[in-house]
Amino acid sequence: MKLSIVAYGDPVLRKLCVNIDKDYPELQKLISDMFDTMYAASGVGLAAPQVGLPIRLFIVDTGDDEEGKPGFKRVFINATILEETGEPWAFTEGCLSIPDIREEVLRKPNVRVQYYDENWELREEQLTGMPARVVQHEYDHIQGKLFTDTLSLLRKRMLKSKLDSISRGEVRADYKMKFPQQRRKR
Repeated sequence: MKLSIVAYGDPVLRKLCVNIDKDYPELQKLISDMFDTMYAASGVGLAAPQVGLPIRLFIVDTGDDEEGKPGFKRVFINATILEETGEPWAFTEGCLSIPDIREEVLRKPNVRVQYYDENWELREEQLTGMPARVVQHEYDHIQGKLFTDTLSLLRKRMLKSKLDSISRGEVRADYKMKFPQQRRKR
């Protein structure tokens, strides 16, 4: 089932998310629904806060590479980044919660992360390149941070009216979105 993606301006995107345990209600269905939602929105990652849940869960699927080899696909539960290393490199990032805005973001190329997978097996991985970048982006979400937080003050000012428009629901996306006003009406 495709879920609605929470738009910029919703307070859930700014929450420090909480750990969950293996008895979290309907966890496997949630993971499946998050993958369906991410694929329908043509994303490469999706964090639980982006579907309105302040829990430490995110998914990643970078898709097949240029040679058709399977990409990086994982479920991250209660993840902790243990180390980020290397010379920061710039790459243009976007976010499903912030449609129509793409900005250059500096991130370190290597990351060591510890997490539980969907089978509740504790894992530790050293990632590099695009998988490392996507994991850092999604990890920021469970920490209550957005990629726009990394931008210069000047760039943030230049984007303010666009961001305000998104939070008011004045944006079109090719996927279901939930805007802050819709959440308050309940």
